[in-house]
Amino acid sequence: MTKILAVEAANAQIRRVTITGMCINITLMLFKIIVGFLVGSLSLIADGVHSLSDFATDIAILVGVHFSAKKPDEKHPFGHGRAETFSGAFVASVLIGVGGLLIYEGAVGIAEMHHHDGEKVQISWLVIWIALLSVGLKEYLYHITRTVARQTNSAATYANAWHHRSDAFSSVAVLIGAVAVKFGYPHGDQLGAIAVGLMIVMVGIKIISECISEFAEGAVDAATLRQIQSVINSHQDIRQWHQLRTRSVGREVFLDVHILVDPSLNITQAHEIAESLETALIEQLTRPVNVMVHVEPDLPELRR
Repeated sequence: MTKILAVEAANAQIRRVTITGMCINITLMLFKIIVGFLVGSLSLIADGVHSLSDFATDIAILVGVHFSAKKPDEKHPFGHGRAETFSGAFVASVLIGVGGLLIYEGAVGIAEMHHHDGEKVQISWLVIWIALLSVGLKEYLYHITRTVARQTNSAATYANAWHHRSDAFSSVAVLIGAVAVKFGYPHGDQLGAIAVGLMIVMVGIKIISECISEFAEGAVDAATLRQIQSVINSHQDIRQWHQLRTRSVGREVFLDVHILVDPSLNITQAHEIAESLETALIEQLTRPVNVMVHVEPDLPELRR
């Protein structure tokens, strides 16, 4: 029951921070696009479209959390946690696309400016103020979303946090470009966009590689593995253990381990040791955990 409540609380946290992001993204999107048209700033309009992509990924996160929260059934006995992993991979793919688009637009912008060397570029101070507002709000969203991602061990939410930061970075590119134009350097916006695009692509590749590792039944991260080993080693009635296997299904850890106990114990006593180990792992791990313990007698031929 405690485990179910913890998962529900984590889902509620993710939903709250994602809905907060959706509200801010809608506001920023409308503000940027409207002002962009009023002052004739193509970079601000493009930044507003980027905020629209954030809104789309927010919806993907909510859908992923909804399906991953469903209880195990006959067709999915290990639960639906991978739905959230799919959401994380989708958001990471969007990040890579956004980064690539920023790089492309920056390169094309520099090329086009060489064909219009005589034209003087003008920029409104309103663009600078809106870019500053966007950077502040999106950095705020990044930090609160990343905090929830760490507390809930949600890869999809972590990816969404970086998507918020990618929007902040694109606003930084707009800001750099606007300030650079004010000081007579017209290429600042494009060079900033290329640098930011490269950073976003790298983050997207890192996140999507982690999702692929989970799909490929990769083991849990090193920190979680050390925590599991520490809990097993601290159990006084376990003489030795081996064949520890772990994998992630969304936010949940699935693990099985063979433990060696005193061969003179009866079945009930050995079962109680296994139960106490399962309880310790569930209580001490920071992630939801599903445990299978195989009990073996501590005999020389079974030691490894």
